[in-house]
Amino acid sequence: MADLEAVLADVSYLMAMEKSKGTPAARASKKITLPDPSVRSVMHKYLEKKNEVNFDTIFKEVLGFRLFKEFCESIPDEPIPQLSFYEQIKQYEKLETVEERMKLAKEIYDNYIMKELLASSHDYPKEAVTHVQSFLMKNEVPVNLFEPYINEIYNHLRGEPFKKFLESDKYTRFCQWKNLELNIQLTMNDFSVHRIIGRGGFGEVYGCRKADTGKMYAMKCLDKKRIKMKQGETLALNERIMLSLVSTGEDCPFIVCMTYAFHTPDKLCFILDLMNGGDLHYHLSQHGVFNEQEMKFYAAEVILGLEHMHKRYIVYRDLKPANILLDEHGHVRISDLGLACDFSKKKPHASVGTHGYMAPEVLSKNTPYDSSADWFSFGCMLYKLLKGHSPFRQHKTKDKHEIDRMTLTMNVELPDSFSKELRNLLESLLQRDIDKRLGCRGSGAEEVKQHAFFAGMDWHQVYVQKYTPPLIPPRGEVNAADAFDIGSFDEEDTKGIKLTDADQELYKNFPLVVSERWQNEIAETVFDAINQEADKMEQKKKAKQKQRFDTDEKESDCILHGYIKKLGGPFASAWQTRYAKLYPNRLELHPESMSLKPELVFMDQLEEVSADLVTVKNEQCIVLKTKDAKIVLTNSDEIGLKEWALSLRSAHKCSLELLGNMAKKAGKIYGTELDSVIAPRSTNGN
Repeated sequence: MADLEAVLADVSYLMAMEKSKGTPAARASKKITLPDPSVRSVMHKYLEKKNEVNFDTIFKEVLGFRLFKEFCESIPDEPIPQLSFYEQIKQYEKLETVEERMKLAKEIYDNYIMKELLASSHDYPKEAVTHVQSFLMKNEVPVNLFEPYINEIYNHLRGEPFKKFLESDKYTRFCQWKNLELNIQLTMNDFSVHRIIGRGGFGEVYGCRKADTGKMYAMKCLDKKRIKMKQGETLALNERIMLSLVSTGEDCPFIVCMTYAFHTPDKLCFILDLMNGGDLHYHLSQHGVFNEQEMKFYAAEVILGLEHMHKRYIVYRDLKPANILLDEHGHVRISDLGLACDFSKKKPHASVGTHGYMAPEVLSKNTPYDSSADWFSFGCMLYKLLKGHSPFRQHKTKDKHEIDRMTLTMNVELPDSFSKELRNLLESLLQRDIDKRLGCRGSGAEEVKQHAFFAGMDWHQVYVQKYTPPLIPPRGEVNAADAFDIGSFDEEDTKGIKLTDADQELYKNFPLVVSERWQNEIAETVFDAINQEADKMEQKKKAKQKQRFDTDEKESDCILHGYIKKLGGPFASAWQTRYAKLYPNRLELHPESMSLKPELVFMDQLEEVSADLVTVKNEQCIVLKTKDAKIVLTNSDEIGLKEWALSLRSAHKCSLELLGNMAKKAGKIYGTELDSVIAPRSTNGN
């Protein structure tokens, strides 16, 4: 029966993998619904405060660029050739061969430079033209050939095109997507979880599929009780920090990065790149040892992964074949940053890692170290790929103390079968003296990349994964141990462990969405389909409402507008949808029905606007108090609700100050008695 269950788990997982490659409709089992376009009002205000309503920020975002491009292409009477020029340059920069670059460089020069020069419409500096011409005349096509034009293109697009974009529906759509992104609160219901693919000290790793996009990920679940039992809270939180550091900014195709982190009452969950090709330890057992050329491929990709970490002042500390995972094409990534450490402010000195791979300075107690430790481990890992065991794990000994003693004292004897370059590489990496070790002499990864063993290696080609992997994992296989062999934890171990409020408080800042990775996921899957659906819905809504609420209120003094919910009905027990408009002197709450008049709340009638959000009927709310009533407002949009709270408090405060100034002026003219009559009431929290 167990065998049948294992087969069914494998089949379900492999079917999910295939489904994730289908059309957006086939991939997604949960629908993304964009917020109403009126969310533009609060989002514009929110993004302005964060200084993100500018060309450079929006243009560099995946969805921002896509929508800005769509806007530029939607103006037939005012074409913007600078954007297509920019895209051509970016395409040129990605080309791998001189021949390809030469061909496209000439096309770009003819279509975007020479054509404008002949028409006397070339607005770029002469220096930019001269720069490009000087290289083309020498038949040279460096990757940065058109770089002088990039800044000039940016300067043009920053002006009138971007100004018009901010007034367009495409910017409204950008605000809708940003609002959706900033309100993401993931739960287990957002994923369909498939078979277990690995297990660690605190939990398991599963294959999973994101419900709203169909994208496959690995879900690493750490058990909070097990973490508490082993006092691993610091380790678990550190892994979340390390993963966020390597996953943001410049992309690294050689590290298993994180897109999301969230937690449940029992688990901490990391949503990571899925590597379904097994690990190098597994393939060593299946394939046998690798030859020098095969090992060189894995070494080169791992070097770029380490370089990415070291640039961010992270020492990995657990480099070994079991932590190097293969994707379906055979390319590798470094996984499991549980022991990684930031050394930017203080060097670590803890003896952590796997025996047989730990550097001497890591084994020496109270000795501070940095990225040097990873280059020693790297040497140990390469030896293992070539010989099947660590250089300090002779005769298959499992005695940790003996392995550590050999690491600290033994001179590694390298086989005569190794090439001269390989012998030198390993000797240089396995130096016990840090100052003599390759990678630790001042230039980091660059020293390793320039070693004679890697002579002729095109590192750009390595980065874009153009070298052919020595081993391509079989399609249609899980490439991991059987689900029952991996096993699960014994629940009895944590039976007596209770999670307190203080334990849960430790994880309050654990949730994370890595913006650029989420935007890439959306762009690669459902972006176009969701936009098309939203366009249709919004057109129907506009026709039905006759654009009653579809206005930016540009010509008025409206501070904020959009949908909000008000507690009302019999016994004030139901949430009623209202379209709210906030002005300096009043709040208008418009019912959905066109025939009903709006409810008006004047600022001078308000006694108080709650200083903080208040929980009412399990919802976070803004409470407005007048002399005779209490008005309770809420919104499922957390960003929007906070903006409404800030704007209401600000409008109320300004109103009180205005009344106060009027009272003072009246007092000077008519006497202090009138001053005391019309002076505003004192309020709490304002």
